[in-house]
Amino acid sequence: IIYLINNSANFVNKYKIITSDDGSNTIFLPEYNESYHSTFGAIQESMHVFIKSGFLEIEKQEISVFELGFGTGLNTLLTFIEAEKLGKSIDYHAIELFPLKKELVKQLNYCKLLSQECDQIFNKIHEVAWNQSVAISDNFSLTKIIANFENFEFAEKIDLFYFDAFAPEVQPELWTNSIFERVFDNMNKNGILTTYSCKGSVKRALKSAGFQIEKIPGPKGKREILRARKM
Repeated sequence: IIYLINNSANFVNKYKIITSDDGSNTIFLPEYNESYHSTFGAIQESMHVFIKSGFLEIEKQEISVFELGFGTGLNTLLTFIEAEKLGKSIDYHAIELFPLKKELVKQLNYCKLLSQECDQIFNKIHEVAWNQSVAISDNFSLTKIIANFENFEFAEKIDLFYFDAFAPEVQPELWTNSIFERVFDNMNKNGILTTYSCKGSVKRALKSAGFQIEKIPGPKGKREILRARKM
């Protein structure tokens, strides 16, 4: 277990690196009994919930993506890899209130499992400055934002929203009607939101905000997940 001082919150967090069932690492928070990804497979979950169920559903060539919970940077990396394969242009924004320290990021093994060639991109994703737009490649711009999403104001409309906050039991303030209403209002028509949670309260909040929701099969260890569309 690694103990890190989080100056902005003025408390000590305990982070434990664990290996999920597909061999990829994730981070476990003993204080909250919560992990950053599914213990059944970090890469497998992210690919299923956010890439296959979200990114690959967007038919546009130029896509604006917003991620709630930058975390380990895995969703950003997987989006970059898929966008390169498809030749799509991505404007990616990710918000995170408590960025991970370098000593934790160095222990993540995603590129060993995906491709050694992605090491340079993964490092760049983590090393670029916060709160400014940076070109990761000719077709992929990244803006990492340190902020509380409850107070965040969107600067542009988005096509795809990765709702990857900690579980409603851990961060209930991020799974409310008002939060989903704000996301809905700032999405383009035919925009998609994907999330791993399929709780009844989450479904009701998304419907109340105006989304059309569908329950779809989840990744290993999860029967169903949610995909919401702005029609």
